[in-house]
Amino acid sequence: MTTNTLKIGELASHAACPVETIRYYEREGLLPPAARSQGNYRLYGHEHVERLQFIRHCRSLDMTLDEVRSLLQFRDLPEENCAEVNTLLDRHIEHVADRIAELKALQLQLKQLRKQCRTAQAAKDCGILQGLANMEDEAPANLGSHGGGCH
Repeated sequence: MTTNTLKIGELASHAACPVETIRYYEREGLLPPAARSQGNYRLYGHEHVERLQFIRHCRSLDMTLDEVRSLLQFRDLPEENCAEVNTLLDRHIEHVADRIAELKALQLQLKQLRKQCRTAQAAKDCGILQGLANMEDEAPANLGSHGGGCH
């Protein structure tokens, strides 16, 4: 088959993406609906491959679905001014910088915790286990949804 008539499994294989992810992107409106064969199979074209690759590249940069959706809107209107694209990317860069700071604080906390038990011993005497039991909510405040709370 050519890329003009890919079934969903072939598209998934071509894009190294699970079939369920493709269906999810369709439900979210990120991928346009596929044409249907007489047997009711989804049929994807080259534009689906390119769009899915674009989405996957954005997601690999840790962009949210809303960010991807915004970028796709600009991609679909190539004559529009890209100032909003620049703004979106600037905000995402700030988010990444904030996340790096959070991870560095987390790393420091883990290193401090690791220093509480330098030798193998009985678990009842383990400084790490004791430290974890006594930490309560001492996690760095800026960890957001990634730490410090119940999961």
